[in-house]
Amino acid sequence: MAPPSIDHPSVLAELQAVRRAGLLRLRGRELPALQSAAASSASVRTREGAVEELIRRAVERLDAGTLRTAAEYTLGLAQGTRDWPASSRRARAAEVYRVSEERFRKHHEVMVLGQVAEHIVELAESGGEEPGEGDWAGETHRSVDVLAGGRAVRLTLHIHPVDLLRDVDVVVSPANTYFALPEPFKSSVSASLRRAASVRGVTGDLLDDPVEDELRKWRARNGTSGRPVIPGTVAPTGSGALAAYGVRRIYHAAVAVPRAGTNHYDVLPADITRAASRAIALLAEEHDRHTPPLRSVCFPLLGSGRGGLPYRVSAAAVWSAVEAELARGARWDVHFVVRAPEAARAVERVAARTRPGRAQSAPGRSD
Repeated sequence: MAPPSIDHPSVLAELQAVRRAGLLRLRGRELPALQSAAASSASVRTREGAVEELIRRAVERLDAGTLRTAAEYTLGLAQGTRDWPASSRRARAAEVYRVSEERFRKHHEVMVLGQVAEHIVELAESGGEEPGEGDWAGETHRSVDVLAGGRAVRLTLHIHPVDLLRDVDVVVSPANTYFALPEPFKSSVSASLRRAASVRGVTGDLLDDPVEDELRKWRARNGTSGRPVIPGTVAPTGSGALAAYGVRRIYHAAVAVPRAGTNHYDVLPADITRAASRAIALLAEEHDRHTPPLRSVCFPLLGSGRGGLPYRVSAAAVWSAVEAELARGARWDVHFVVRAPEAARAVERVAARTRPGRAQSAPGRSD
């Protein structure tokens, strides 16, 4: 059990202090409840670093979508916001809910920080360990053996940022139906891939943005410039600078339908399944056009970011397409890449429905 001082009111009060100060100004501040909650599970040495790690873990447990995004902005966890003043972070978080700053302060901010506080208390009570997280402690890769069409196949799970993938021929990247890429400084999968594929000079100046250039040419060639494509459409491009790391193609999967007049998207699981199926079909089409032939493909959990789908829903939608193709005899190496242990467990649980008993008793790769 957590010490008596680690209760919801105490944690919430200290989170409000963190919001006001910002992550860069935690040194020297007394945050007894947060420091006590972080002490048992932190992997960093400083008290400030331990508190930040704890808060990040709690925010990662929130449902993807407006709640988590608002929490990231409110607490300065979103990329590029660590040094923002509290007023700027609140203003951006208010935009997420499309309300005034004053209404956000009185209502939404209390709700958001309250949810984060609940997860911090739960983490403290469990000694900092997520349910089942011990299975992923210290791991960034894992193989999972499953059955597809009566034969054993092996999936590879990665738990790290997508731009750290190595030696996977094709990476599937989520896109909106306009194939409009986010700015490279954003934190999404598609923004990370665009950033990693770009070529920069020794001073960091952008010299080439090949993924954006190729996608623009694809839109012009297919007559879709300025208008949306059908959800589930997949547009292939090269991988730019990622080719040096063994990533040779990026398949942009249009799964997010922009909601008119808002910053939000609608994502349907059926469109994710259609896009995943199309990506695998495209892999088959392009297989022999490259030397050596393409053979491996990696999926993120499409629609689980700004699209707001729960991990399990996205994992099931992608797996439906993957399993169908593998059951037909396709012999691709299939990978999944996620950022959080919770997401990795969602993939494992979905695939476990067709798992051939214990993984160690299953045959090896069906290459």
